[in-house]
Amino acid sequence: MGVVLRNLQKVVPLRRARLRRDVDTLRHILGIQKFDLGIICVDNQKMQQINHIYRKKNTPTDVLSFPFYEDLRPGKLPCPLHRDELNLGDIFLGVEFVMKQCQEESLDLHGALTVVTAHGICHLLGYRHETEEEWTEMQQRENYILSEYSRLTGRHLDPLMKRCSQDSILHCVPAGYTSAFLFRFSASASVYSMSSTSSLPESSSEHSRSGRELLNSVE
Repeated sequence: MGVVLRNLQKVVPLRRARLRRDVDTLRHILGIQKFDLGIICVDNQKMQQINHIYRKKNTPTDVLSFPFYEDLRPGKLPCPLHRDELNLGDIFLGVEFVMKQCQEESLDLHGALTVVTAHGICHLLGYRHETEEEWTEMQQRENYILSEYSRLTGRHLDPLMKRCSQDSILHCVPAGYTSAFLFRFSASASVYSMSSTSSLPESSSEHSRSGRELLNSVE
């Protein structure tokens, strides 16, 4: 199945072919071409709804990651036993939210969406930024991904993690999930371990279904 890219918003004109090419490039860099991945683009209203349901934060944000595998070690790819386990999960992109940030900072929308998607994929692959050590590890990974992206495409992109101070990492991140409005450029979030702080199911397959059920609810 590869990448499933859905655009469920009409607020921001979106070049889906460009985004799909960039996602394919990111998958190539990370060596995850054999895994399925869902990318769903939504507006502020839908993103706020999702953020409120899964993180109890009644505000829009830029990206929410629903990993299929909950307990991956950062940098280690899953070892699925069956074809239906060749799935990394789903990423919801708050396209309208990202567009507003781009307008405020004179950034290219599609470049920013690529950076946000790279950050979301890192969360699907087990990366966190709840501690200074995790923040450093994820920053290094994003630096590598985007440097390789620049080498392959000739387009330079800055990682999200450059825009977040270590102090904000240590003080803004609640246990169990990442904090909204954590980054100067955007607010990043993941629901990879919401089960520790809410009634969200604990198994990774349930997390994946949560994302897909949510997709059905927002269409």
